[in-house]
Amino acid sequence: MSRFVDLGLSPALLRAAEELGFEQPTPIQAAAIAPILAGRDLLGSAATGSGKTAAYVFPVLQRLDAGVRPALRRAQVLVLVPTRELAVQVGETVIQVGRFLREPVKVSVLVGGVSINPQMMALRGGADIVVATPGRLLDVVAKNALKLGDVECLVLDEADRLLDAGFADELAQVLALLPRRRQNLLFSATFPAAVQALTTQLLHDPVRVEVSGEPATEGQIEEHAVEVDAARRTPLLRHMIERGGWSRVLVFVATRYACDHVADKLRRAGLEAAAFHGDASQGARTRTLADFKAGRLRVLVATDLGARGIDIARLPVVVNYDLPRAAADYTHRIGRTARAGENGLAVSFISAATEAHFRLIEKRQGRRVARERIAGFEPTETAPPDAATGGIKGRRPSKKDKLRAAAAAAERGG
Repeated sequence: MSRFVDLGLSPALLRAAEELGFEQPTPIQAAAIAPILAGRDLLGSAATGSGKTAAYVFPVLQRLDAGVRPALRRAQVLVLVPTRELAVQVGETVIQVGRFLREPVKVSVLVGGVSINPQMMALRGGADIVVATPGRLLDVVAKNALKLGDVECLVLDEADRLLDAGFADELAQVLALLPRRRQNLLFSATFPAAVQALTTQLLHDPVRVEVSGEPATEGQIEEHAVEVDAARRTPLLRHMIERGGWSRVLVFVATRYACDHVADKLRRAGLEAAAFHGDASQGARTRTLADFKAGRLRVLVATDLGARGIDIARLPVVVNYDLPRAAADYTHRIGRTARAGENGLAVSFISAATEAHFRLIEKRQGRRVARERIAGFEPTETAPPDAATGGIKGRRPSKKDKLRAAAAAAERGG
């Protein structure tokens, strides 16, 4: 069993690990820290909750601490992430770990959804580490508030989500601004064709670290698949919350409209519920998430993109109100519960129209989830003729579907 003391970390960072409660390295940390300390490029495959943020924060900070930092801080480390929430969480981790170093690091977090002016003001004295979403980073660079010519280490966290979120063009612009000689660290839970192409372009003789399966946790996820007509899902959700006495539940839906609609229906029924998606301002999202973590909200209704990067301790229940498109997204969703040794419950609503799609998810997962029916909510609908196409957003292929099709065609030589 690996220990932090065996990974080459400095005494200051070993103290940080101890005082911050890192008892022993997770698999991704045990495999990634030493190569990063050695200056190698790294390709890491790990799910949310596996400890990947600390896997790069510890060695990156040690390399930064070993160098000479001029009075005017220049951005030596750039971390790109797909969402505001993940950016804030990474920034907080850097600050927590960095305070144990001989000289505290200066961190700037650059995200959209809030005024750009305070972020530009904070950069006046420079920054050692910049954590950013690509769009806001480019805005700040365009206003000459930040230069990227001194970046020595680039981290792409959740690279698949970066590309899913439509940041491909912005990412290409950022890469063009960076010096050619630098260390590159890329972490991704999945590797669709776009991420594979980015890996080939970005990494030079990388160390490959793969942590398979579920997020690092001793907890068990109890999965349920409940058959219900689509129009009855909200009353069923309310019934299950009340009958089960669920203290908190994260509900995944397909669209921002569904977010607002379902949250509003639950509030009208007397449940403390809120929507969480990309249309909300950063301030509103921060308050909503804080309320949910503190237990002031019982139900958080979120899109996949809205919930990317958020980490909620002791979350007992996750509900797939709408099914995700991909099996990897299903794993990502249900992995939000059963963390840190806690057990959790994952419920998926299955209608006649989505049964075929859920079977596809089961096939990709390599396991079968028994179907259930709840008295008073038994389904009456039959599958439509085109149900075998699967998917939750209709028959029109998404950008991800097109990428999959292109990758499949390439494999066939077509």
